[in-house]
Amino acid sequence: MNIRRILYPTDFSATARQALTHALFLAEEYDAELHLLHAVVLHEYDPNDPEHHFPEPKELLKRMFEVADSGIAGLIDDQSAEALQIVEATRKGFAAGQVILDYAAEVDADLIVMGTHGRRGAARLLLGSVAAEVVRRAKCPVMTLCHADEPRTIEAIEKVLVPIDFSEHSLAAVHYAEDLAQRYEASLQLLYVVEVPTYPYFYVPPEEEYIESRKDRAAQALNELAADHLRTSVSCSTHVTSGRAASEIVKFSEENESDLLVITTHGLSGLDRLFMGSTAEEVLSRVSSPVLTVKAFGKQLL
Repeated sequence: MNIRRILYPTDFSATARQALTHALFLAEEYDAELHLLHAVVLHEYDPNDPEHHFPEPKELLKRMFEVADSGIAGLIDDQSAEALQIVEATRKGFAAGQVILDYAAEVDADLIVMGTHGRRGAARLLLGSVAAEVVRRAKCPVMTLCHADEPRTIEAIEKVLVPIDFSEHSLAAVHYAEDLAQRYEASLQLLYVVEVPTYPYFYVPPEEEYIESRKDRAAQALNELAADHLRTSVSCSTHVTSGRAASEIVKFSEENESDLLVITTHGLSGLDRLFMGSTAEEVLSRVSSPVLTVKAFGKQLL
């Protein structure tokens, strides 16, 4: 991948700090310029105010910039990253997501690496709102990392999973995943899910033999894809399962201990909102592993 500039947005939380490890690693691996960005959002509560009241606008803005500057300096010192090409930036705005997107466009970022404060539970599955907006609307690939009790070290990334559907876009995702697998010294997992529709009770579901024959053909196609398109000697395994795509991808990643997912999204653009593909969005909301989202549209790094 041709990565020249990496954008790392931070709110100085523990989740963001965990993502920093991977932003620094990738910046070093690709010899890329690393941009540390803090969005100064004026209408949000200021947790650094000891009196717990909202200061005057000028005082608040000055204080938040001071906190942002000192926080960014601390990140660099803590990680001993002086040798890297690092740019520190603070930008003000009314919404963190838009500030991040505007800055990414300003510097022509090739990759965004960020933490997400997503909530996970049986009742509702949500990606953090800021991360969700960035993943949906950014023109470049985005790597998201949710908070983990034990921070994910570089060495902990041993298996890179890429679900594919044999489209041109998913083939590009294979090359992204292969490149990352090399950088992390990890193995590659190729997964294809034979979609089994959910039928009303009065319809007869497809016969098991038909599903198995599709799985056999998919397994052969996966093996051919690996033989024809992988460009390196990275260790690769192929897997085929059946069911709902998103559920099967999440299930596979958990059962096979996938440490990093690379998924392509066939997002649809509109005047009012940009949507991720439903499968990609559900996977992002449910997995605990880091995820690199590659767009079917927008900036390509290959």
